[in-house]
Amino acid sequence: MTRADYEACQAADEAGFRSSIETLSLKALEAGVKSFDYRASVDGQWRRLGMDELLAKRVDLAIEEVRSETSWAGLAQSLINSEKAQEISTAVAERVYRSDAMKSAIESLATGVGNEVGRTLELASQDAVGPSLECLRAFLGKRYGATVAGVVTTDVERDFGLESVAGRATISSGSVIQQSSQGIAGAAILLVRRQLANIAARVGQRLAGSILARLVSVAAGGVGLVLVAKDIWELRNGVLPIISDEMKSDATKDMVKAELAKTIGEQINAHLHEIAAKSADRVVEIWQGFRRAHQKALEIAEKNEGFRTFLDTVKPEQLARLDEVVALVLASDGEQGVLKRLSDGTLNEAVRFLPEPAMAIARDTRSIDAALGWSALAGDQLPRVLEHEIYRRAAPSGFTRTTLSTLLKLDDHVAITRLAGLQPEARDRLFGLGTEDLKRLARSFSESELETLARYLDGLEPEPRARVLSAVAATPAKMQSLASPRVREAVLASKDQARAVDMMLRDGGGNPELILDDAKAAWDGRISPVLIWEKHPLLVGALGVAFLFVLLMIRRLFRPRRPAGPAQTPA
Repeated sequence: MTRADYEACQAADEAGFRSSIETLSLKALEAGVKSFDYRASVDGQWRRLGMDELLAKRVDLAIEEVRSETSWAGLAQSLINSEKAQEISTAVAERVYRSDAMKSAIESLATGVGNEVGRTLELASQDAVGPSLECLRAFLGKRYGATVAGVVTTDVERDFGLESVAGRATISSGSVIQQSSQGIAGAAILLVRRQLANIAARVGQRLAGSILARLVSVAAGGVGLVLVAKDIWELRNGVLPIISDEMKSDATKDMVKAELAKTIGEQINAHLHEIAAKSADRVVEIWQGFRRAHQKALEIAEKNEGFRTFLDTVKPEQLARLDEVVALVLASDGEQGVLKRLSDGTLNEAVRFLPEPAMAIARDTRSIDAALGWSALAGDQLPRVLEHEIYRRAAPSGFTRTTLSTLLKLDDHVAITRLAGLQPEARDRLFGLGTEDLKRLARSFSESELETLARYLDGLEPEPRARVLSAVAATPAKMQSLASPRVREAVLASKDQARAVDMMLRDGGGNPELILDDAKAAWDGRISPVLIWEKHPLLVGALGVAFLFVLLMIRRLFRPRRPAGPAQTPA
């Protein structure tokens, strides 16, 4: 690859880049096959297949068939009539070179030569990949940096099998070439083998026409020699002896071999451009596949030098993470959000250091900030945050490391998820309970009931708060006696909150002494009178009725009676 080639690759657009790859590939392929000796390969396959003996047998059979089908007069006429001689020569040549046995032999020979030239082309194709990779690096490195260029180059090398030992091409007529387990896997090599298979199928047909033309001219030129060299007995066979000798001669065999070598060579050279084009197409296809997979990151890198510099520091195995992070940020904050995270370092942290559980949180919440926050807060407990889906019910800002550890110590999915959904202040108040009490409470109450309990505790002094938590944790049903907002307000308004809480949590209510004591506490102002109604509604109702009765009696006593009216006389 020359300096001019390198600069052309670097400056080209995608179409020009593909053209450069094709040109470099063609140059390498032409150089690779230029030294291949087609004639020597044909000679070797000719001997391997015993073509001399096969040719002699096929000529003898063809001569006998033509002799049996042609009259004595026709044979004699062939000695003096060039048209008749040409007709007989054509008949013999066609029977020889268009017979199934000869076509099969020629195809086998072409296949053998194809195997040999195929190995040369495989090596030439490998050589062609080298300049192609340099061109690829020049094209991509300038636009996207060394990391992208290196990853795509590695993909091309893997696709063209440069990491494996080149295998031997196996060619069969008219079929796609089989590929050994150690063979080159590149699409260009497969194309080479397909073309060689097509050559093997067609070369026998092309060969027959070329040989027939020469045999006809030889037969016509040999008439005079026959008249001089052959006796009268031989004259009865016409030109057939001449044709037989000529077709078996070394000169004719050399001509056949030369024709085979020329035909195969022409076919290979005719397809080098196509092979080079397919090689270039494959390289570009690999690049385009990479670009589709990493489209957004590459678009930003092409426009922004800072992002391109960052991309150069990303390891190949981190590219998938980069794509995911960029996609999440683009969806929420756009391209400016990506560049902002690049400058403040959070993009680098998300790509390089976020553990996989944090990325699972980012995918679910569509937020990189959530993933960063939970990762920083939870540390090695992050998998448990993910397992219990705490991130779905709360933000990391609602926890400290201590409160998160307290929550996770419950080791109960139902309790953890219910408590996680509470407001931080409410949750922290409930953490005053022991682990088992808190677990039992969280499993017994719904989130709304837990919120109510937490609000209830807000404003209570430490002692009554502890009493409420302890009593409710032991017997969750007791929360019903404290649940109404009016009771909460009355308890908080009481001077002696502990006394008020004790009264509301106390089982039963029919003991006269306790009722009298409660009433006395309300009379003294230690507890809100509202609590008396809430705790002893029947008693308060009965007292109310009694008080009303007393009032009515007093009213009746103090209200004067009406005087009786005058008696009316009957009419």
